[in-house]
Amino acid sequence: MPIFTQNDISLYYEDIGSGQPLLLFHGLTSSSAMFYREIGFFRTKRRIIALDSRGHGHSAKPGAYTLDDHIEDAAALLDHLGLESVDVIGVSMGSYIAQGLAARRPERVRKLLLVATKSHGEQSSMAELFDRHADEFNGLSIHDKLDKAQAYMFYRLSAVKKWQEKTAQNSPQLTLEQQGIASNALERFDLRPELAKISAETLVISGRYDELNPPDKGHETARLIPHASFMEFKRSGHAPNVEQPRLFLGIAENFLDD
Repeated sequence: MPIFTQNDISLYYEDIGSGQPLLLFHGLTSSSAMFYREIGFFRTKRRIIALDSRGHGHSAKPGAYTLDDHIEDAAALLDHLGLESVDVIGVSMGSYIAQGLAARRPERVRKLLLVATKSHGEQSSMAELFDRHADEFNGLSIHDKLDKAQAYMFYRLSAVKKWQEKTAQNSPQLTLEQQGIASNALERFDLRPELAKISAETLVISGRYDELNPPDKGHETARLIPHASFMEFKRSGHAPNVEQPRLFLGIAENFLDD
């Protein structure tokens, strides 16, 4: 199991295939296992590196950390592997990490694909969703809240549930305490002042029915990144890569190979 250490934190990653490196960053409370479809698609053409961010998957789970820690871990992984230039796909939380890496190490990121993204937030997107629909979520247990939230997050919920089940089979699941710590890491972040530094060719993809990170958040991010393009998937919510997988993989392949 490949592991490297960053500031005394052990971090797990997948490293599969050969060719132009493609770095994958997963979403909040998930892990590199969520990318089983992308890894299967790209592994014969590229070197795929998928990190379990700190606090997630097989990586160490410290009692507190921040988005800046995630970004520094990503840069440290590039150094650990001796990678001078990579392409990057980041989904949800992973897209924030990808933005930070591309802004702070612009020479290291060639192409940048941001999925279900935003560039700032006072609290986690889930907490914002609970607040927007307070009348419906007040009084529910955290389990019931998270279950109910999926109807606001996804358009093709049955496809997402199958994907979640398969991902869960291949990765340790976080406790409620660990989920809370992971969510707290995304409070009060603002990457907007840094986005003009990104030099990578960038594509932002949002799902029309995503109430977690709505399309206007993705569009804002695209406007702040020089020459970025924006695309809205019309039959997706917060997981365009899962809800419209063939469309996503085709677009990702064309974008990365162009």
